[in-house]
Amino acid sequence: MPLSFRKFKKPILLALLLCLTLLAGTAVGYCTARVWSENGKFRSFTRKVFQQEVSGSLLSLHYSLAHPEEKDISRPAPTLGTVSSDMTDTCQLYESYIKKLKTFSFSRLSRENQITLDMLLLYFDTQLSLEDHILLEEVLSPSLGIQAQLPVLLAEYAFYEDQDISDYLNLLASIEPYFESILRFEEEKAAAGLFMSDTSLERILEQCRAFIQNPESNYMLDVFNEKLEDYGKFSPEDQKELQEKHKSILLNKVIPAYRKLIAGLEALKGSGQSSRGLAHFPGGKEYYEYLLKSQVGSYVPVEQIQQRMASQLAEDSGTIRLMLKEQPSLLRKMTDGTDLPSFSPEDALESLSQCIQKDFPALSETDYEVRYVHESMEDYLSPAFYLTPPLDTGSPNTIYINRSGQSSNLELFTTLAHEGFPGHLYQTVYFASCRPDDIRYLISSSGYVEGWATYVESFAYPYAAAFLDDNAAEDLAVLSWLNRSVKLCIYSLLDIGIHYQGWTQSACDRLLNSLGITDSSVTAEIYQYIVETPANYLKYYWGYLNFLDLRNECENMLGDDFDLKEFHKKVLETGPVPFPVLRKYIA
Repeated sequence: MPLSFRKFKKPILLALLLCLTLLAGTAVGYCTARVWSENGKFRSFTRKVFQQEVSGSLLSLHYSLAHPEEKDISRPAPTLGTVSSDMTDTCQLYESYIKKLKTFSFSRLSRENQITLDMLLLYFDTQLSLEDHILLEEVLSPSLGIQAQLPVLLAEYAFYEDQDISDYLNLLASIEPYFESILRFEEEKAAAGLFMSDTSLERILEQCRAFIQNPESNYMLDVFNEKLEDYGKFSPEDQKELQEKHKSILLNKVIPAYRKLIAGLEALKGSGQSSRGLAHFPGGKEYYEYLLKSQVGSYVPVEQIQQRMASQLAEDSGTIRLMLKEQPSLLRKMTDGTDLPSFSPEDALESLSQCIQKDFPALSETDYEVRYVHESMEDYLSPAFYLTPPLDTGSPNTIYINRSGQSSNLELFTTLAHEGFPGHLYQTVYFASCRPDDIRYLISSSGYVEGWATYVESFAYPYAAAFLDDNAAEDLAVLSWLNRSVKLCIYSLLDIGIHYQGWTQSACDRLLNSLGITDSSVTAEIYQYIVETPANYLKYYWGYLNFLDLRNECENMLGDDFDLKEFHKKVLETGPVPFPVLRKYIA
């Protein structure tokens, strides 16, 4: 008897209909949640913005994503791009972003997306205000300029796959046209009477000369060879060929590019005025206000910032005087250099990761490594810095230490707290654990980032007291922090005085002399550094005061219900945003 499937026809049909209904329901649910809902549409838009912005530069893309193809992002041409004073296309793009962002219904977005919306609207609107002052921008500076940062960024260019090595070599070869665009920009500045002083110029030239001083033993050669060996996917023959190619590009492309940059800048010597703040240039005060918004994340009037810092200076100075009056021996101990015992950076970071647990939310175990700035760049780079990992890998987390930048073990300990736990490394990894929108990695606020790292230093000094062999350890730690707070406050007030009120070297000297800083070489260096890095100190100190004031505000409002660890948790989960946005979602 032939088998019959007739009696199964109806159940199979019903099953298929049920499956189709289930799939349709699932699809509708997915589309409702992900595509058709306001949150879905918003995330779809921010994904497009992220893809557009991150792919504008291969260097930025590489430091943001280790494997861009996995996010459907094509690698741009392996060049460093150009520097230009023409913002027309950028402004049109940002205006289109703002127009689209304003179409979303705020009330229908999740809290996370509301934060992102507020942040993006503020960011793009602020960037548009730069157009009229673009020639006041400075891509070259002795401390933070691209000529100093580029070798480090290229030396740290990680090799995840073969394509990365090819891209790196092409980026090296593109330094010359990139520097040529910088020279054209600097020539425009000179023609407009906005070129740097000869003092700043000579400091930059000295830095460039140091980088090319010994081409055959340039540190980038050793770094590349080490990275290639660690990559471990090439035969010895292929590895040697790549090393030779790299050396050829360095000697025939990179070094000549720096020489041409030096020659081009030397030709502009005398084009600038004497060292002076932004207030002395047309539109300088408005540009300084732009920097406070874009770099510091502050939107309050400059006079209000000045008054708040002066108030903190008076409070900290008063506390210092009271402590020294009650315990005169503290001054002697600080003067004599009472210090922590010697330790390795790794041991200090491990201790810090344990110390912070009472004040800050828990963080899963995190891998990190400590490296040292190459000796050829020690005179020109920060005492320490943290390199953020690509968002799709979360590693490596690398802290660089400049061995010429520390004067005491206590300073190294608190610096590691700033860069590591509970500073930059901790805040970066914690925010990443919240799985934020990708655009949040790309667009953030330096004032939040550096302000947080300075704020947590006030915890690091008391942590250090546990390792200080002295019966007045806690008071010494507090006094050390207050001393640092006062210094940062003074430098920040000088920053406003120089760049917003037009203070000269002599005006700064008078203030510093009244505070006991009388060495003319020291006061001249302080003045020159602030002239070259407008608003930089405020990222740290005004950022710190914003966190301090927000904490005090929440504590006063909640009283006994205030929980310090919970406050830190909310701040970290909100992530790096301008301070008006942070205050809106915390206070």
